[in-house]
Amino acid sequence: MLSDRQKALIKETVPVLQEHGETLTRHMYERMFKHNPEVRDYFNPAHQVEGSQQRALAGAIVAYAQHIDQLEALGDAVELIAQKHVSLTIRPEHYPIVGENLLASIREVLGEAATDEILDAWGAAYGQLAEIFIDREQQIYDQHERDYGWRDVKDFVVARREQASDNIVSLYLEPADGQPLAAHQPGQYIAVHVTLPDGRRLKRNYSLSNAPGTPYYRISVKRETAPDADAPEGMFSNYLHDQLKVGDRIALTPPCGEFTLDLPVEERKPLVFIAGGIGVTPVLSMLYGALQQSSAMRPIIFIQGALNGAVHAFADELRELSARYHNLHLHVRYSEPRAEDREIGRYDSEGFIDQSLLETMVGDAAATYYFCGPTPMLSHVDRLLEARGVPASDRQYEFFGPAGSLEA
Repeated sequence: MLSDRQKALIKETVPVLQEHGETLTRHMYERMFKHNPEVRDYFNPAHQVEGSQQRALAGAIVAYAQHIDQLEALGDAVELIAQKHVSLTIRPEHYPIVGENLLASIREVLGEAATDEILDAWGAAYGQLAEIFIDREQQIYDQHERDYGWRDVKDFVVARREQASDNIVSLYLEPADGQPLAAHQPGQYIAVHVTLPDGRRLKRNYSLSNAPGTPYYRISVKRETAPDADAPEGMFSNYLHDQLKVGDRIALTPPCGEFTLDLPVEERKPLVFIAGGIGVTPVLSMLYGALQQSSAMRPIIFIQGALNGAVHAFADELRELSARYHNLHLHVRYSEPRAEDREIGRYDSEGFIDQSLLETMVGDAAATYYFCGPTPMLSHVDRLLEARGVPASDRQYEFFGPAGSLEA
């Protein structure tokens, strides 16, 4: 337990952390990869280059310092991080490595301002936080053993490949041992653990896009090209698109994640799913779950935004569902349709998601919303829903990659 003096010191460092947090975390990662290269495989280099990993850690450190005497307020953030740690097979022995490098970076970045007393306080605070994560992650590992039959990684076979759009490929993955799969929770993700032909080891999270209860897992992966000359291409996504074949094996962790479908108690309360780009993957699985678990009395609305027909994923699959379920109302909106898209007419409207569209599809009904997509789209949709008076408890969303901030 931290002393009152140590808690006070942690709180006093909040302004410094708010100003220099990203500098500190950037230094910490560089230092850790230099002194402890064995942990490098746990991190996505693209997130390091773009800075999202550093921003996420800086934000988490500031939030922890602000709530050092009311840690219950961090429950949702702890759960999100713990689930990702388990998917990447983080173990208790990894925490001292991070702690040692974090404290060293505090001293090296802040210089004389990082007194021995402050470092002792942060050492105790980090130990407390590590214990919280280790305990929660052990619970998740144990739950995986009970629910799925394995707790670490398990070999799967690529049973089928399928083009979901010009830039998205779906893999259907079946257990190599032939054992049945327990149903995942709609919205969860798995982590792919693979060694590339050049020896690089990768661990990447991908949402499950299939219906719960199928005898396979399906991941649908967008090819990630380098946004500029200084950024790396997506290593696994390009390997998957270009080289991974039917019959190949990859290792998966059990399904993880806290962004899961929770049906409204009221049987007639509408469910609204809003998907942008590759963000369609978790909400498509949620749609399947909602259709399986809801009566025909519940209106289910699925709004999909895409750039154009070339990158419009799961178009045929969603149309088939819409034809099969009369309570499912599908709307597709392209932001930059091509001439051929207009000729074919495979979308319903043009532009970005706006209040007019929500008014048309949902009206004034009180509904529960699940949405996923690029961060700017998340921010935009969240503002639209807030303006409509939708309470935060009915606005559920997920970031892809390190957790960010809608305000950012």
